[in-house]
Amino acid sequence: MKSKKEKTNNLNETEIKINGSSENTEEITDKNENISKSAEGAKIKELEAEILKYKDLYLRTAAEFENYKRRTDSERVEFYAYAGEKVLTDMLGVLDDFDRILESFEKDHDKDALKKGIDIVNEKFRKVLSKHGLKVMDTEGKKFDVNLHEAIMQHPDEDKEPETILATSEKGYFLKDKVLRHAKVVVSSKPDLLI
Repeated sequence: MKSKKEKTNNLNETEIKINGSSENTEEITDKNENISKSAEGAKIKELEAEILKYKDLYLRTAAEFENYKRRTDSERVEFYAYAGEKVLTDMLGVLDDFDRILESFEKDHDKDALKKGIDIVNEKFRKVLSKHGLKVMDTEGKKFDVNLHEAIMQHPDEDKEPETILATSEKGYFLKDKVLRHAKVVVSSKPDLLI
């Protein structure tokens, strides 16, 4: 058996251990607080880095969009400035032919050659316009359509149904499927009945 002195020593050691354990508990609590503070600090740093990343991405995207707008604006201006280039290039041949006809007529004064030359140039000119989508509107004998025609006069006609086109004073044209110019037409109307 243990003596009283040994028991007292064991008791003192136990007290020391218990007292030491409360110090350890405070140390552990301090360490836990330090760990949680450092974890929060790391998380904050991670979030700040992510914010900087997205801010940089936003600024780069905004700059790319501004560059895109400038580029498309300049392309649009250039497109409109030179939109008729192809048509005009194709018409230069027609212009050259007119010059040759006039030059030939000034030398020879041959009316038949002039007429033939004008017919050739007229045909060539119409082919160029047709190549670029210009089509003549067919109007004679058709029913008047306000979307295609402009009535300049009405003429009473017993033989024709009312609102039938009798004559065309100015041809209408389509550019592909769009009306480029309305045809100016004379339209039939019901004859006035006089009693």
